[in-house]
Amino acid sequence: MAHCTEVNMANQAIHDKFEAQIKVAEANLDMLKAQAESAKADAEIKVVAELLARKRALQLELKALKKLGGDRWERAKANLEAHVAHFQKPLKDAESKANAG
Repeated sequence: MAHCTEVNMANQAIHDKFEAQIKVAEANLDMLKAQAESAKADAEIKVVAELLARKRALQLELKALKKLGGDRWERAKANLEAHVAHFQKPLKDAESKANAG
């Protein structure tokens, strides 16, 4: 029983880490969206809209991860890690572009 509790705690910690990363991204996206809208920059608005859609997809993956166990959880975790990493690059690029302009 103790092993199961340790696994659940470890899984929760990983879940919490992903949730925190998504919340930080959400705050950054809100800032970018406001900057893009105030500048009426169509290209930036399009990028922000795409990133918002990706963020929603990450949130759905995170929600699904919480319901899985065993090997399926490990595969879903690996996929989510890859998707978060893939999401962060264009987000950072957009932030750099917004801060430069």
